[in-house]
Amino acid sequence: MLIVGLGLALGLVLLGANLAAGPAPPPESASPGTSASPRPVNVIMRDYAFNPDPLFLTPGETVSFNVVNGGLVEHELVLGDAAVQQAWATANGLATPPAPFATPPPASAPAGTGGLRVLLGSGSSTTVSYVVPTAGELQLFCHLPGHAEQGMHGQVVLASR
Repeated sequence: MLIVGLGLALGLVLLGANLAAGPAPPPESASPGTSASPRPVNVIMRDYAFNPDPLFLTPGETVSFNVVNGGLVEHELVLGDAAVQQAWATANGLATPPAPFATPPPASAPAGTGGLRVLLGSGSSTTVSYVVPTAGELQLFCHLPGHAEQGMHGQVVLASR
């Protein structure tokens, strides 16, 4: 009975991984979110990936990100242009503890950095509103030490209306 249960659990995990591995379908271009009615967008942070990947957004729309950390360790979602990514990469680098088992100081980017940053512990979730910029290129990263190097970055596709 235990072996059957473990086999079933493994099968479900493999099925879920297979479904999550496929690219997300693009949203309907006729229904971008507005400030009165933000488009809900679910993002799951895993060890070490974002789902969906690619993330489809429409310039100028308002989205309501439902962010879940489904990983076993703390993760962050940083959405913004190259300057935003560099600011948070630097901030996380400066907040890295100088010695093993030391308590890291909190990371903070300079005021006015822009973009979006969500930091969540394992199993946590939150909802945040975000207005997609009308110009520029967006990138998606987790800049916690070693995470981007392990592949925790995603593609952002800006779809036209």
